[in-house]
Amino acid sequence: MTHPLRPSAARSERPTRGAALSLRLAAGVLAGASFAGMLSGCVALAGGAVISGASLAVDRRTTGTQVDDQAIEFEAGNVIAKAIGERGHVSATSYNRVVLLTGEVFDQVDRDKVDSAVRALPKATGVVNELAIAPSASLSTQSNDALITAKVKAAFVDTRDLQAASIKVVTERGIVYLMGLVTDAEANRAAEVTRGISGVRKVIKVFQPITAAELKALPIPPDAAKPAASAPAR
Repeated sequence: MTHPLRPSAARSERPTRGAALSLRLAAGVLAGASFAGMLSGCVALAGGAVISGASLAVDRRTTGTQVDDQAIEFEAGNVIAKAIGERGHVSATSYNRVVLLTGEVFDQVDRDKVDSAVRALPKATGVVNELAIAPSASLSTQSNDALITAKVKAAFVDTRDLQAASIKVVTERGIVYLMGLVTDAEANRAAEVTRGISGVRKVIKVFQPITAAELKALPIPPDAAKPAASAPAR
């Protein structure tokens, strides 16, 4: 299943909400720790978030867009809490100002409330709503999702024709969502690699497509984040 979006796309055991958001944040940190540990020179952002200087150098988004995405995620957390309180388990992930909503909500009313609240954020240019109407995912399910995310990211690092830093990975109930500015060839390759990871039930592409010419015009070479071919395996 694919949700192709351009940056100009139109806005179309239950833990408490606080505990769920904390777990998500911790899972994200753990999932990226092995990759982030290789990077240096960090930049602090609003809300206490940190982006590595090396990540800024290889990310296909502009520095300003990366900062906006961090701000959108922080603001989305606030408006979601106001919209549904502790009912449900919701994650908002922003890439290039397009917001992916994943998780579970109590009913369609809450699903619509979350959707409307996030679409109203001034910096968000689009929303992909993948919220399920279902009981909140258990802690064990969330932990397993974090493990899958880590395995997918590691697989991307080991895949020569993919730039791992340009793809964001989100996992919910074994469903892996892939976000990023990529060519069609990269999108298909990333999906192929992800499907080969144990525990992955389904892959959904939420990529914003760019052409090969647009990729070549980016200031950072496509292989800037890749180790030399002769580098020993880690």
